[in-house]
Amino acid sequence: MMRFKSITNQQASHNGRHLTEMFDDEFTFGVATSSFQIEGDRASVPRGESIWDRFCRQPGAIADGSNGLVAVDHINHLEADLDLIASLGFRAYRFSISWPRVQPDGSGPWCEEGFQFYDRLLAGLEQRGIAAYLTLYHWDLPQALQDNGGWSNRDTVARFVDYAKAVAHRYGHRVESIATHNEPWVVATLGHETGVFAPGIKCQKTAYQVSHHLLLSHGLAVRALRQICPETELGIVFNLSPIHSATDSVEDRAKALLDDGRTVRWYLDPVLKGGYPEDVMAWLGENSPQIEPGDLAVIAEPIDFIGVNYYTRGVAFNEQKSKPELAPEDCTDMGWEIYPQGLTELLLRLNRDYRLPPVIITENGAAFKDQLVDGEVVDLKRVNYFESHLAALHEAIAGGVNVVGYFVWSLLDNFEWASGFEKRFGIIYVDYSNLNRTPKASAKWWANFLLSRRPAIQIKGK
Repeated sequence: MMRFKSITNQQASHNGRHLTEMFDDEFTFGVATSSFQIEGDRASVPRGESIWDRFCRQPGAIADGSNGLVAVDHINHLEADLDLIASLGFRAYRFSISWPRVQPDGSGPWCEEGFQFYDRLLAGLEQRGIAAYLTLYHWDLPQALQDNGGWSNRDTVARFVDYAKAVAHRYGHRVESIATHNEPWVVATLGHETGVFAPGIKCQKTAYQVSHHLLLSHGLAVRALRQICPETELGIVFNLSPIHSATDSVEDRAKALLDDGRTVRWYLDPVLKGGYPEDVMAWLGENSPQIEPGDLAVIAEPIDFIGVNYYTRGVAFNEQKSKPELAPEDCTDMGWEIYPQGLTELLLRLNRDYRLPPVIITENGAAFKDQLVDGEVVDLKRVNYFESHLAALHEAIAGGVNVVGYFVWSLLDNFEWASGFEKRFGIIYVDYSNLNRTPKASAKWWANFLLSRRPAIQIKGK
């Protein structure tokens, strides 16, 4: 396990300048959020009920019993939040559209007030010279669709494509890229197999059918969007990790191979190779998804980029006694091991095993127990995290991986799904009692890091 010493603000600034030299002028640095986690305020800009609204009402589902009805009130802090992005020097912003805000029931009438909010968001980005990277689906499915089976119902695939086309007609010419889905593994596995995320279903067969429908909807949406906005980069975002066996035992190594199949190859193989991994299909047996003729060709529709969300490695163990013990200083507040070298390993492996389109690191960041003291949040552990992961990213690029961008997760402390407001990933501290925003030391580090980079590229819509 690598160790990284704490650094002072002065050292951070120096190291930031050094790291800047590792990335060419065309490399994109941005910051990311998602709709349900930050937007809030269903009163001023109407939004239909989502599966996360319903899930938040289940006793015990959210660690602190909170919900996303207010979140961090981005709806009413839009201009100030965009000013923060610009002031830090970021020239790209990844955000998601709330499907139930623009189409409350996931089918039928559209909500013009919802679209007008995203019109204002895109106009604000254009005015500030910030490129827009749009994600269509970041987990907030309209509850009305869930009432009819949600992603386990093939009809939801068609509804998603209709939604994607409506968004593309309106915004396709104004954004740099459109990602169809964010982390379909999370939707399928955490939402439908373990049930710890919305909609809270616990059924392996359902989970893998959901995963297939998510990928199918991706392929169909890419085909449709290619006709609507042919100049816009189209892709999908996966959460990926290298999977290591806890020991050298045959059992642990077999578990690591299976876990890699379930989390990495199950998603990349159909998108980039045209078929699901045979070992996982054999393991699933009767729980394998129903695949109709032509589905796999649709899923393998060529894409312009692949988004990689990286946070840690996975460690596989067949028996609990094999699980490694980690010291608190080696982990984030989520309990995730700080393992930057895993990013290098992952990217080199993907480049070796697949014909990769350009790669964007669409999320990378860490939660820590941040505290506001005398108007400041000194989160040097997060600074160390970013610095070490950027160095690891550069090593992968030097090894031949075509990585074209990197997005910080996240701009703001926010509603962290089942953890509620207990975990802080933001480089901007949010005081939940009054919603005041305070840039942390990590935000100032990023400002120093980006200071020496080129002026903004030409933004669509300008």
